[in-house]
Amino acid sequence: MSIERIEKTPRMSRIVKHNGTVYLCGQVCKDSTQDITEQTASMLDKVTDLLAQAGSDNQHILAATIYIKDMKDFAQMNAVWDNWVEPGFQPARACVQASMARAELLVEISVVAAVK
Repeated sequence: MSIERIEKTPRMSRIVKHNGTVYLCGQVCKDSTQDITEQTASMLDKVTDLLAQAGSDNQHILAATIYIKDMKDFAQMNAVWDNWVEPGFQPARACVQASMARAELLVEISVVAAVK
């Protein structure tokens, strides 16, 4: 069984596919000057695009780990998430408060999905 690595850099691959499973590296927003709602929406747009590139979509997400800078933003982040996840296709999910790689980042997500 081969491992396919897509959009590689010297440090990582943005997408790894193996045995019908897609692994996305941590995704953050496109514009870190935005608030938590906009950062979450932008981050999830990137996830949607990467999943499509890998032959998957948000109905095939198996697990998601969300890292949030401050739990005070949990409800606002969840409102965006709840509108993005289709009813009946909720993945296993964890959400933890974490320090971010850059101070202006408010949220990051790591996703594992099945290929369609």
